[in-house]
Amino acid sequence: MKSHATPERIARFLNDCRTIAVVGLSPKPHRASFDVSRYMQAAGYRIIPVNPNATEVLGEKAYATLREAAQHEKIDLVNCFRNSEDIPPIVDEAIAIGARAVWMQLGVAHAQAAATAEAAGLLVVQDHCLKIDHRVLLSSGLLDPRARPERPLP
Repeated sequence: MKSHATPERIARFLNDCRTIAVVGLSPKPHRASFDVSRYMQAAGYRIIPVNPNATEVLGEKAYATLREAAQHEKIDLVNCFRNSEDIPPIVDEAIAIGARAVWMQLGVAHAQAAATAEAAGLLVVQDHCLKIDHRVLLSSGLLDPRARPERPLP
C-alpha cells in the first residue's frame, strides 16, 4: 500500500499535534530514542515515555503500555523505537487508544501494520527519523514555528 504521508500532510499533522507517546523510549542519553524525544520535547511537544523498565524519562512519568498511558493522556502520535517485528501489536494499541498517527523510526517498517493503521485512518510514516523530518519541515517553511513555544532546539 502506498503511503499518503506527504511532507505537506506530515507538516499539517505536526502543526496540530500536541502529545507524542514514544514506545521504547530509553532513559539513557546516548540512545537515539532519548535524543529524538529530547529534541521534540524542546520543540514544544509533550513526550509520554512508554517503557515497562523505566519509571521516568525526560521528566515525564513512564508507562508500561500505550493503553496505560492513554488512561492518563490523550495521545496524538505514537513514535516507535522498536524492531519491525514488534510493530503490529503497537499499531493495534495505537488504533485502540485513538492515536491519530504512527511513526516508525529509521530502519523500522512493517507493510502489513502500516496498511492496518492507514485503513483505520491513521497517518503512517515508516523508516524516517522524526527529528530529521521535523528539522527539514521547519527549514522548508512547511512547519509553523509559532505552533510551539519558542525554545532553542538541541
